[in-house]
Amino acid sequence: MAAKQNIEEGLEFTPKFNENGLIPAIAQDAKTGQVLMVAYMNRAALDATIQTGLATYFSRSRKKLWKKGEESGHVQKVEQILVDCDQDCIVLKVTVDAGQCHVGYQSCFYRALKANSDKKLENIAEKVYDPKKAYKT
Repeated sequence: MAAKQNIEEGLEFTPKFNENGLIPAIAQDAKTGQVLMVAYMNRAALDATIQTGLATYFSRSRKKLWKKGEESGHVQKVEQILVDCDQDCIVLKVTVDAGQCHVGYQSCFYRALKANSDKKLENIAEKVYDPKKAYKT
């Protein structure tokens, strides 16, 4: 099988990390299908996720691994890992117990572009927890 075809249709997991050693990871609620967040993983974060069953990401700003929920307690238990056809993006189907956004919403996608506007946003969700109580800083 040609290399491209093997990546696209083969059954070997060979994720393609970008030039910075990262791959985008979309966390999706396994029960509802709601997209919760988008983050990045490096090889170590992906390996830790596979080994522990808990979502671990790479913080681009802090330049270190972070297990989702390490401060807030709002962990993501990984039920399934999906990979796209090019193996350059993954979806984590996760089970969650509380809000996933660091500002208090269930999903990081709590705003939408207002109808008939190209600049105005509107909230489409309510906060589900108080981030001041969940985070130390």
